[in-house]
Amino acid sequence: MKKKDFLRTIVERDLKEGKYDEVVTRFPPEPNGFPHIGHAKAITINFGIARDFGGRCHLRMDDTNPVTEEEKYARAIEDAVRWLGYEWDGPVRHTSDYFQRLFDYAVELIKMGKAYVDSLSEEEIREYRGTVTEPGRRSRYAERSVEENLDLFERMRRGEFKDGEHVLRAKIDMSSPNMQLRDPLLYRIRHAHHMRTGDAWCIYPMYDFAHCLSDYIEGITHSFCTLEFENNRALYDWVLDTLRLGPPRPYQYEFARLNMNYTVMSKRKLKELVDSGKVSGWDDPRMPTIAGYRRRGYTPESIVNFCNSIGISKANSVVDVAQLEHAIRDDLNMKVPRVMCVLDPLKVVIENYEGSEELEASYYPHDVPKEGSRKLPFSQEIYIEREDFSENPPKGYYRLTPDQPVRLRHAYIIRCKEVIKDESGRITEIRAEYYPDSKSGADTSGIKVKSAIHWVDAATAHEVEVRLYDRLFRVENPQGIEDLNPDSLKIVKGAYVERAVIEEKPDERFQFERQGYFYPDPVDSSDEHPVFNKIVSLKDSWSKKQQPSKPAPKAAESKAPKSKQEANEGEAAPLNEEEQVRYERYTRELGIGKAAANTLARDAILREFFKQALSAQNSPVTLANLVVNEVARELKQKSLEALAFTPESIAALAKMIDQETVSSKIAKEIFELMAESGESPVKIVEERGWVQISDPAHILPVIEEVIAANPDNVAKYKAGNQKLFGFFVGQVLKATGGKANPKVVNALVAEKLSDL
Repeated sequence: MKKKDFLRTIVERDLKEGKYDEVVTRFPPEPNGFPHIGHAKAITINFGIARDFGGRCHLRMDDTNPVTEEEKYARAIEDAVRWLGYEWDGPVRHTSDYFQRLFDYAVELIKMGKAYVDSLSEEEIREYRGTVTEPGRRSRYAERSVEENLDLFERMRRGEFKDGEHVLRAKIDMSSPNMQLRDPLLYRIRHAHHMRTGDAWCIYPMYDFAHCLSDYIEGITHSFCTLEFENNRALYDWVLDTLRLGPPRPYQYEFARLNMNYTVMSKRKLKELVDSGKVSGWDDPRMPTIAGYRRRGYTPESIVNFCNSIGISKANSVVDVAQLEHAIRDDLNMKVPRVMCVLDPLKVVIENYEGSEELEASYYPHDVPKEGSRKLPFSQEIYIEREDFSENPPKGYYRLTPDQPVRLRHAYIIRCKEVIKDESGRITEIRAEYYPDSKSGADTSGIKVKSAIHWVDAATAHEVEVRLYDRLFRVENPQGIEDLNPDSLKIVKGAYVERAVIEEKPDERFQFERQGYFYPDPVDSSDEHPVFNKIVSLKDSWSKKQQPSKPAPKAAESKAPKSKQEANEGEAAPLNEEEQVRYERYTRELGIGKAAANTLARDAILREFFKQALSAQNSPVTLANLVVNEVARELKQKSLEALAFTPESIAALAKMIDQETVSSKIAKEIFELMAESGESPVKIVEERGWVQISDPAHILPVIEEVIAANPDNVAKYKAGNQKLFGFFVGQVLKATGGKANPKVVNALVAEKLSDL
């Protein structure tokens, strides 16, 4: 068994206390997209814990939204689980298997007076719920009799009403501080064809109602969810307790979801990449989907090892994608054969070599516990990598030059005699000679060389296509399509690989020496046209590529600075007289920053959006930043009419930022959900419990725990290492999931440390 995390500690305790006879977990994805690397973590947790304790794990499709779900997504989920090495208990289960039982449970709640049919509009329901600081109001329809509610609910089922005309709600507590308990929705009307039940149902249960009851029906013991469902736990328990569903019953426990830099985990954004044609499909090797990693050549062992290595915690954090890349390198390094491939071939003719021979070459270095070798054909004409020859070499260049010999890997030492060029001056061929007594493993030439280069025999090598993949996004915290890396795919045609790779096929995956790890593309590769995907480089070269960009020169014609977009695209046209007047008003009267003011002064669509939002909320600086950054990014991908949010909802978000109801970090997540669902920011914050914590009474205990857990850093801080102040602040923010008010945390940490 792995080192125990807090979830395994809970399971072990429950078994020891006799709470359950066995452990039964479940992986319950919604079939509305291909599973990604974040789902891989949930899979390893649920299936891994069940396996470690000799229990069972169910695979259950949460198919309660017929509008977004498709059979192909369900198949992709099944394939991903199997490929990762797990097998679920029994058949694949579906929430739709329990639609009749869920309906019966809802009827039981109505008979108990704990649920009612509400006929308020969606806007009224939202208004009646109140806010995080004000209690809600119960709907006037909550006073309907049990008989009327039963009649209406049955008619909802029979399809007598339109979508949104009625909903079924639980009757709990409209003044509860947990917004999830303010008479939450249990059922909604959806006249849509379901992928399994067809048109048998036109009402569908909400997630919080269906999930806990499906867990109970299946005998689940431990319901593991990510942190965004933490506030939903109260409703999970309320449903089971109110229906008096006795033991054994399930309990919900939350863990931090996987967040990874240079990666997006939003299904909406991943689907947008597919639908827009920016990638070739859900299984594009650049996608963070399990299907994408699989097609690229990742092994299931590497992904499972990665998920296990990052651990399970209660605090949200961001994992470096380099850790995933390390996992696949670490796995392949001890498995795959080493072979030679030339990506940019330069012909070398060895003038003093005649005939041909086959050299013996091992597939594996001495430290790999595998055996195997191949015959390397060698003749007068070979290909080397073009970059492995330099006519005018820089200092420290150790490969082939007019004056410097080099060893051919597994073969002989050669030296350059003549460089042949075409009319444009491009080198087309190297004339060389070899040293007969310099054969690898039997070298008696006495010639010293500083490096060995890879090569292939021109007569027997196979021409292949090679696809070189880089990270799909160019920035650490990508927001969408505008952050795509334009160099994420480079297709190399006319590369050559040694004969054994194609004819002997010693393995599925290979290390092309000095190039990286590669895998035949399972979709496009064939015997007639071999295609190899680059899985990962031999070393992490990403950080070397990233150079800080030079600031763009200021436009002399205008006092206004260029926007980020203008700086990237070149010189901007100077502001005209009308734009300059707007710019001056924005900066001087409203206090808006120069870059944001410059954008608003030029862009009529953004300016009108800003104007409407400002009329709803007098927060010019915050609104300007939201409009020119977040709103503008969405408008790059869709029309104004297609936006899911309105100026008024952006104004509401700005108000919460200004009032410090939410942190700026959480505000970005709120906007993402607004753009995806169209929900109001107030509703999003209430349902997820994202209200910023500013009360010192709640923050001080966390600070004390952080200080107590880090005595070494406390001692260093007291000894004069003031840089550690940021460490303590960061740990407190991390422990509160980013909810703590940074200003309050800074002040309280400073005060607490000064008292030590």
